[in-house]
Amino acid sequence: MVTSVTPVRLPEEILPDADHTLDDMSPVRRGLGILGGTFDPPHIGHIAAAKAVFDALMLERVVLMVANEPWQKVGIRPLSAPDDRLAMTRAAVMGIDGLETSDIEIRRGGPTYTIDSLEELRSSNPDTDLYLILGADAATGLDSWHRSSELAGLATLVIVERDGETRAEASSDWSIERVTMPRVDVSSTELRALAARGVSLTPFVPAPVIDEIDSRGLYGLVDS
Repeated sequence: MVTSVTPVRLPEEILPDADHTLDDMSPVRRGLGILGGTFDPPHIGHIAAAKAVFDALMLERVVLMVANEPWQKVGIRPLSAPDDRLAMTRAAVMGIDGLETSDIEIRRGGPTYTIDSLEELRSSNPDTDLYLILGADAATGLDSWHRSSELAGLATLVIVERDGETRAEASSDWSIERVTMPRVDVSSTELRALAARGVSLTPFVPAPVIDEIDSRGLYGLVDS
C-alpha cells in the first residue's frame, strides 16, 4: 500500500496534557495505531511515518508512545529524562490531525516492554483494533522482543517501508499491513550529534520541538 506524506500543519492550539489514547473513538475510522519509541529527539521521520500510516490505513488515530526505560537502549547511552522526551513528542505532533502522544509507559514506570502496553490498551478497550507500527529494521528483529510469541495475538503489525528498501519480513504468526513512504534519511543519533556541535536542527526537527530542546537545555543545542 503506497501513500504520500501530508504536509505538517501549523498548530492551532496546544494539545492537552491528559492521555486520551482510547477516549471518544469514532466509528467512522478503524483502530488505533501505536508508534513506540524513545523519541530522543522526535523528528520529521517519526512524524512522516505516523502520518503515512494514519492516512493509508484510515485509522482513528496514531499515538506516539514514549518509552520510559527502553530495555534495548538502557546502559548503551545516556537517555534524556522521560518527561523531557514526552514534552518534545507532544510538541512534535501539536496541531497535526490524527496524531497524539501517550504517556502510559511513563506512568507505568520501570523497563518498557511493548507487550505490557498492548495488554493495557487491549484491557482498556477490547473492541478496539490495535496496529503496531514498526520500521523495516525493527520488524525483522521482533523475535528478540520480550514475550515476543504473544505479541501477534494483540495487534496487527504495520511495517513502514521507505522507497528503495528491501521488503521486510516478519513471523507468519502476524497479520501484516505494509505502508510505503518516501525516504527520510535522518536519525535521532545524528540529530543529537549535530545539536552537541551547535548545528541548527532545522528542518529535521519541528520548530516547537527545537523550542522545547532549547528551553530544557538538552543536547547542548544552540539553534540559529
